[in-house]
Amino acid sequence: MKLRIAGVEKDSVVDGAGIRYVIFAQGCPHRCPGCHNPQTHDPSGGELVALDTLLADICRQKHIKGVTFSGGEPFLQAQALASLGRELKHKGYDIVTYTGYLFEDLLDLSRSRPDILALLKVTDWLIDGPYILEQKTFNLPYRGSANQRVIDLRQFE
Repeated sequence: MKLRIAGVEKDSVVDGAGIRYVIFAQGCPHRCPGCHNPQTHDPSGGELVALDTLLADICRQKHIKGVTFSGGEPFLQAQALASLGRELKHKGYDIVTYTGYLFEDLLDLSRSRPDILALLKVTDWLIDGPYILEQKTFNLPYRGSANQRVIDLRQFE
């Protein structure tokens, strides 16, 4: 199975707790004005990478605590990210997933898209909501705008 990505960051300290490996999924329907990663919007951009290749690269990073799925919109490739997330969880990594959707909307969508529910199930913390330029902030950890929420999904296990 492959994942279309815009790139990776192997040692981020701003995309969740601890030092993290970040995968920037390619493709985003939200196109939020002021987006930090507009190069990720085109769903045909980026590159296709085998999940095994990503998993091997992540496991070579000895100092990371967890993995962050960012974008783009990770839920556009929910099946592939859920599969990768299951492997990462077995190896002891925690998962942060960013999304421009609201958690409640993802739950509604998951009724007809089991891949969305699968990605939610491997996610420990969900950062939800679109980026809103007028609510831009540097004061909230892991978020770009004040409307975005950090939701601990471990409480729903």
